[in-house]
Amino acid sequence: MTDLSVFWWTGLVITFGVIPLLDRLVGSDSEDRPEEILERIEHDRFYRWATYCYLPNQYLALIFACWLWAGGGWLSMTVVDKFGLMVTVGIVGGIAINTAHELSHKRSRTERRLATLALVQTGYAHFIVEHQHGHHIRVATPEDTTTSRLGDSYYRFVPRSVFGGIRFAWTYERKRLARRQKSFYGAQNTILRGWLLCLATGVVLAAWFGPTVLPWLVGQAIVGVCVLESVNYVEHYGLTRRKLPDGRYERVTPSHSWNSNAIVTNVFLYHLQRHSDHHANPMRRYQILRHHEQAPQLPFSYATMILLALIPPVWRRVMDPRVAEVSQFPRNPLRTEV
Repeated sequence: MTDLSVFWWTGLVITFGVIPLLDRLVGSDSEDRPEEILERIEHDRFYRWATYCYLPNQYLALIFACWLWAGGGWLSMTVVDKFGLMVTVGIVGGIAINTAHELSHKRSRTERRLATLALVQTGYAHFIVEHQHGHHIRVATPEDTTTSRLGDSYYRFVPRSVFGGIRFAWTYERKRLARRQKSFYGAQNTILRGWLLCLATGVVLAAWFGPTVLPWLVGQAIVGVCVLESVNYVEHYGLTRRKLPDGRYERVTPSHSWNSNAIVTNVFLYHLQRHSDHHANPMRRYQILRHHEQAPQLPFSYATMILLALIPPVWRRVMDPRVAEVSQFPRNPLRTEV
């Protein structure tokens, strides 16, 4: 390996080593911003540009990585070095999906287009459709494949979430275009449009740096998707909504999302850990998301919880008792066996 061998694994070390440590050292903050400054902060362009600026950095990192995978000039990289770089770039892509999540919930056409661009790196073009029209409506019910059930392992959850999400988004888009009398294979299909952008990006990078970059591009996309799905796994694990006599489910409340006020992870993830308020107010910008006392709190930040999720027996030992403690309706849990 080169003297830079450790550097290629920086994304993994920072995300699952440094950030959890800083979360423990810096601590949590459950205080909300004063009401009198909320409107000013909501329209403060600083917070908006914090999301916009992620995209050029994301793509510059991807291009630089392709240069390195293709030979990197004076740099000599082993396969292990390249694998570490793939993981690091994949983590960047996974956080980009979260950036797309923040941007896609806004009414601005510009922000929604930027959300689509943020998803190109991982090829997760269906995410916006499934998340807004599926997850937000069906969360904490058996119909939502992106809600992890009590007893689910991370490894069982991910395939169901990925393929279930694609299936839902595909069906929803087909029905939407049929109502508008548009061709399913036309430019109005947002999923196909996103996948074509992903394909075009791969072709351009392969033409620029050579086909040797293609396996690494696929690998980093898989890592990015796994990072996003690990967050999905943590956010609603074991939490359920009661089915009412009329067949509908009760309204989503703060008790249907796991939350954390760990400061450092919240800064890196645009306050995603205040997930209950996001479900209650999906159009609310991340900088003014609020803490809810009735929302169940995770014992650690998302970064640490993802590590626990990778070891199912440890995860269940930590989380299953907490699900039982906070569950409002323990007689009707969403449960599977590992």
